[in-house]
Amino acid sequence: QVQLVESGGGLVQPGGSLRLSCAGSGIRFSIYNMAWYRQAPGKQRELVAAIPSGGSPNYTDFVKGRFTISRDNANNTVYLQMNSLKPEDTAVYYCNARRRWLENLYDYWGQGTQVTVSS
Repeated sequence: QVQLVESGGGLVQPGGSLRLSCAGSGIRFSIYNMAWYRQAPGKQRELVAAIPSGGSPNYTDFVKGRFTISRDNANNTVYLQMNSLKPEDTAVYYCNARRRWLENLYDYWGQGTQVTVSS
């Protein structure tokens, strides 16, 4: 059974930092492309950052220079370090593991962790 479990969310003041973690099990973690998405109330889920298997991280424009994605394949964990947080970063953050093999798409999601940026 595949599980992705996020942790590290919470309430933080503007300008503060949080580090999200996503622990994976039930998959060969190292061969999956990993990503963080977020969904704010009333909005669609959007990509925040991604780190491919064996590739370089990439970020959406609104987090460049503030967020850093990294992965530890030995411990089946992907991280999202979030600095200089803004109120507009408030959302539920989701971890995603995705891999395409031949005609099959393997796509898994965590349950999400709430991040609230407010004074």
